[in-house]
Amino acid sequence: MTQTSDNVTWLTQEAYDQLKAELEYLSGPARTEIAVKIAAAREEGDLRENGGYHAAKEEQGKMELRVRQLTQLLEHAKVGETPAADGVVAPGMVVTIAFDGDEDDTLEFLLASREYASTEIETYSPQSPLGSGVNGKKIGEDAEYELPNGRKASVKIIAATPYTG
Repeated sequence: MTQTSDNVTWLTQEAYDQLKAELEYLSGPARTEIAVKIAAAREEGDLRENGGYHAAKEEQGKMELRVRQLTQLLEHAKVGETPAADGVVAPGMVVTIAFDGDEDDTLEFLLASREYASTEIETYSPQSPLGSGVNGKKIGEDAEYELPNGRKASVKIIAATPYTG
């Protein structure tokens, strides 16, 4: 999981290895594959009306952007441990909160970098208003954060457990 502080991104060893493997793939085999696609599309003729060529070039641009993002992220990464299961909210934990003290109106989310956003659990960054509000709080404590309209909201920490993926 990650926690960003200034330009430093904290990662578990598993997360670091996963992102490094993605970067190595995109920098090597994926670049070769896209170059072959572009060359094949170029041979089809007029580039102005060649949809395959333009699609391959767009794919190449997106891939190169991801390479730059990963390179920057990993350059500033510090590898750390998975957070302790001590009931204190920290990046890398699945947090359950109750809105306005209503134990029936709850939200469960992963407090982590957007790099970990997945379809299985909602992810909030430690820098988001809600993320920064709950970070460091203990189970049973109230946390306050600012809503987009500038008003304050209060939630109660119900649970905080290390994310196991």
